[in-house]
Amino acid sequence: MNLIMKMLAAPATVLALWAVSAQAATNDEIAKRLEPVGQVCVQGQECKGMEVAVAAGGGGGAKSPDDVIAKHCNACHGTGLLGAPKIGDTAAWKDRADHQGGLSGLLAKAITGLNAMPPKGTCADCSDDELKGAIEKMSGLK
Repeated sequence: MNLIMKMLAAPATVLALWAVSAQAATNDEIAKRLEPVGQVCVQGQECKGMEVAVAAGGGGGAKSPDDVIAKHCNACHGTGLLGAPKIGDTAAWKDRADHQGGLSGLLAKAITGLNAMPPKGTCADCSDDELKGAIEKMSGLK
């Protein structure tokens, strides 16, 4: 019987030590583990602790039409892929503008996406003015 008691005592001791160490976690440690992994900030409202993230995502200034075209538009509009009007083909752009409501209609379609073109033509961080500049440069329309 003594052997059985010894065999049961060892796991009980380990279990007791584990329980004591688990209770040693402070409220601060528990709160740290339960913190959310992210935070949503609304532009124009104070969002403490997010100053660095906002500054890093700013992009550093306006993009030129040439930059936008080179990085986001040229792949399709440079070759006319899937019916996209080619850069410099003013007649094709004018025809499309006439059907879409002019330059503002083209801009609206560029923002929401058209056919195979995704919204903002893959330039999610482009402003409407930057997109408009790129459209004007590619189309030759003003």
